[in-house]
Amino acid sequence: MLIEAPKTTSGTRSLISVIGASSVGTLIEWYDFYIFGSLATVLATKFFPEGNPTAAFLSTLATFAAGFIVRPFGALFFGRLGDLIGRKYTFMVTLMLMGGATFFIGLIPSYETIGYLAPTLVLVLRLLQGLALGGEYGGAATYVAEYSPVGQRGYWTSWIQTTATIGLFVSLLVILLTRKSISKEDFDDWGWRVPFLVSILMVFISYIIRKNMHESPLFAKAKAEGKTSTNPLKESFGNKYNFKFVLLALFGATMGQGVVWYTGQFYAMNFVKTVCSVDAIQSDELMTIALLMGTPFFVVFGWLSDKIGRKGIMLFGMLIAILSYRTIYESMYQTTNVKNKQEITTRFSADSTVTPDPKVAGGTIMTKTIQRTYTDGTRLTEVTKLKRSANPATEPARPDIKRTVTINDSDRWRLIWLVFIQVIFVTLVYGPIAAFLVEMFPVKIRYTSMSLPYHIGNGVFGGLLPAVATYLATGANEANLAADKAGKALPYAAPYLEGLWYPIIVAGVSFLIGLFYIKNRAQVVD
Repeated sequence: MLIEAPKTTSGTRSLISVIGASSVGTLIEWYDFYIFGSLATVLATKFFPEGNPTAAFLSTLATFAAGFIVRPFGALFFGRLGDLIGRKYTFMVTLMLMGGATFFIGLIPSYETIGYLAPTLVLVLRLLQGLALGGEYGGAATYVAEYSPVGQRGYWTSWIQTTATIGLFVSLLVILLTRKSISKEDFDDWGWRVPFLVSILMVFISYIIRKNMHESPLFAKAKAEGKTSTNPLKESFGNKYNFKFVLLALFGATMGQGVVWYTGQFYAMNFVKTVCSVDAIQSDELMTIALLMGTPFFVVFGWLSDKIGRKGIMLFGMLIAILSYRTIYESMYQTTNVKNKQEITTRFSADSTVTPDPKVAGGTIMTKTIQRTYTDGTRLTEVTKLKRSANPATEPARPDIKRTVTINDSDRWRLIWLVFIQVIFVTLVYGPIAAFLVEMFPVKIRYTSMSLPYHIGNGVFGGLLPAVATYLATGANEANLAADKAGKALPYAAPYLEGLWYPIIVAGVSFLIGLFYIKNRAQVVD
């Protein structure tokens, strides 16, 4: 069945309203999902034991990744429901599940208050978020595609693709406004909860909008004609012919797309904050600007995929990312590396204080603060905290050192452009992919068939990226420290770049599979 393009203004308005209703809900769900990752450095101090900031940060990233790992299970569960009862009702459920889980994360007491129950509750709620998101994207993308005219699906579904980045953008904006509205101490104490709690208002608005939506015309027609699937899971994955396309979609497209997406946005953000040590407000600002500049290109490349095909655009995005990541991240690192700058020695200051440790009887905390200023306007603040108690055996093996670099305007814009380039890579691989996946599978099993490869590619391969990449970079840095202590040659020249091998290798494999095994045209036409 072919659907003619709308000939009237009212038809176009109807399509725009469908996209608007779908996009608002999806945007809110991505916002809910990403505020956790955006606040990873703060949450590490709230829900995990003190004493080893790196381990706490890695644990937070692992909890963040857990939400991605269960997304394929959500895709199977909600995809099956979507193919059985309809697209609309299924992603109404996912919206409420996601919103509720996010709201309750904002209510969980800290580790200091309830101990290990805190990270346990966070993990459970993250798993619920992942299940909900596993059903959301496939529903929204399928719903919009089935309303869209043939020949324009890349353009119209690309608006859904913008919601992930806009959701991240909105999460950064809310966090930034909250940071600027209260003191740093208040934000670290209770202000970080605000972005989680206010999300319930956005979810309520989205629910009202989605409540008035109608079922997609293609699914409604198939249901009326009795052509819907009675066993979507069996027909999707038990049928060898269809399962072949599920595997091609995963390993030849969504796997590479997933790692490019998370490198260009989440890993870039964590790299700026934790490796480059850029001030948190400046980091959020530059990420917000880069995302805002890059978001329109989702639509540009979605539209272009209608003209020249989806495959070439997506593979080009993977290839250029593979070839340029190490150069880009080296430039980001050196831009903020104070070793490349000239210090104004007359403006050096150092201060030390010793205060009682409120958590250890008789214990003390020695805090040393060093501030350096450089000729280009860059400022470095280094705070070292060392806890001491009556029993030396209980003291940490190393002091807690926190570096904050406040960059000048020139360096800030350089980082913005370097992140913007990575966002362009993201738009190349992500803009056309909804239409690409929809056109691989028939209506009756579309929700199930497209959701699984998408969420394995993004949820597993992409979602693991922050934790795996950080682990690789941390391991390389630890190896260098051990070698230096032993007086041996350093094994890694740039340990901060070692985490990039994960997205480079995964995207490289996906590029080769997509290049040789995926056709540049739709498998099915409705």
